[in-house]
Amino acid sequence: MIIFFKFLIFFAGACLGSFLNVVIYRIPIGMSVVTPRSKCPGCKKSIYWFENIPIVSYLFLKGKCSECDFKISIRYPLIELLCGVVTLVLFLQISSYSQVYFFLFQVSIALIFIALFFIDLDHKLLPDSLNLYLGATLLAYSSFEYSWKYMLMGLLIGGGFPLLITWLFYKLRGKIGLGGGDIKLWAALGIYLGPVDVVHNIFMSCLLGAVVGLSLIAAKIISKENAIPFGPFILVVATLQIFMPDLYAQLKALVV
Repeated sequence: MIIFFKFLIFFAGACLGSFLNVVIYRIPIGMSVVTPRSKCPGCKKSIYWFENIPIVSYLFLKGKCSECDFKISIRYPLIELLCGVVTLVLFLQISSYSQVYFFLFQVSIALIFIALFFIDLDHKLLPDSLNLYLGATLLAYSSFEYSWKYMLMGLLIGGGFPLLITWLFYKLRGKIGLGGGDIKLWAALGIYLGPVDVVHNIFMSCLLGAVVGLSLIAAKIISKENAIPFGPFILVVATLQIFMPDLYAQLKALVV
């Protein structure tokens, strides 16, 4: 019975991952995430409900459309698998039913992080709608944990500090260093992280971005002229801060 219940939690997370695939694909191109029904990109055939079962349908269809054999990206089932695993792992961490609200909060944040991560990789874009939803979710949870001064300071520093740096960089070099989505993401994270940890996130994500960027240039995977999305670095550091604080503290001790 316990194993079956864990499977249900995993499957529920995988179903959320299936919806997240829709979000990742549609929001950047301005489509509704509700309508119309999903269609095959090749032959435009509507996808039946039994072809939308997370992970299982992809394996059953062998990664192809049932009508035209259009190849389906393996990223779809991998995101479903990732969301299922994340949901189950977060559920196993709660020790009582009184912590269910905390579990729901963490799942919501994790799913938004995953959506933002892949959208920024694909489009170099962090949609305002998702940043706003993230900020509202963090505000709803943080209001039970922190004072309004803590949240306000985190918001102002998270958004204001990188905005100031971007403005100065533009005045000096005539180029925009950071996108508006990155700044808004930091502002949203600041509500929960607070004024100190959001500054740590800014520093650590810049360091991580520099290391990865220089490594890619040294390996000749990209050139100096290629811009790489910065959002994933912010999200990786934020994931460590929120979901793995002990590991983050150890990593930070090695750097600071």
